[in-house]
Amino acid sequence: MAVGWFYLSFYSLWFLGLMCIILTIYWVQLWHGGFAWDGTLLMFNYHPVFMVVGSVVLYSAASLLYRLPQSWVGPKLPWKIGHAMLHLLAFILTVLGLVAVFQLHRRSRITNLYSLHSWLGIVTVFLFACQWFLGFVVFLLPWMSVWLRSLLKPIHVFFGVVILSLSIASVISGINEKLFFSLNNATQPYSNLPSEAIFANSLGMLVVVFGLLVLYILLVSSWKRPEPGILTEGQVWRPGFPLPVWDGAESRGDSPRKALGLARKTTQ
Repeated sequence: MAVGWFYLSFYSLWFLGLMCIILTIYWVQLWHGGFAWDGTLLMFNYHPVFMVVGSVVLYSAASLLYRLPQSWVGPKLPWKIGHAMLHLLAFILTVLGLVAVFQLHRRSRITNLYSLHSWLGIVTVFLFACQWFLGFVVFLLPWMSVWLRSLLKPIHVFFGVVILSLSIASVISGINEKLFFSLNNATQPYSNLPSEAIFANSLGMLVVVFGLLVLYILLVSSWKRPEPGILTEGQVWRPGFPLPVWDGAESRGDSPRKALGLARKTTQ
């Protein structure tokens, strides 16, 4: 049952993520003229798309990589590299989203970083950069000590959740700010809820639901990669699934089945 609920949540999540991306592209294509990397308002339209794809959907994908039962099997290093590369791709797209805004502001002589949305966004990107760099140094470079990794892992996990939450807040405030700018005329004010307002507000709510489901999956203890020698009650794998193999068991020469037996004894 736990396995079925996990995969139901997982596939529902990626359906929601795909819908967030498609609806963001549809919004700027239909109501704001599409895309062009030319310093005009069409260049700005890359900003919401890159932010939703990079800082929300891909960031979430990287964060949830260790929740897949397949990641519990064998050495952890390939999954660490995948985690880091997905985050790096998310960061690159996020930076491109910032470039699109700053280029437009520079050519149009618009002040940078004056709104609450921009403050939230720049703080999020700064924390994202620090998180990726420190994660690379501490968790990927081979000469870092185990005790330092153990010390910093809860902090790394905490700031991962913080950055995701700030990303969602930035996207929501950005959608709202864009609507205030584009629906400020007498014929189609935001307060009358024209079709664009309804569509974009719904998109914002979809991003919130997506983010809440990501946080739910991240926080369910039985869906986390087991620590060495510890099997969480209600763990999501079952007979027929690959058995978790932990680094400590491998270094002692224990078989996966023996490691599993030792883990079960610790929980009984």
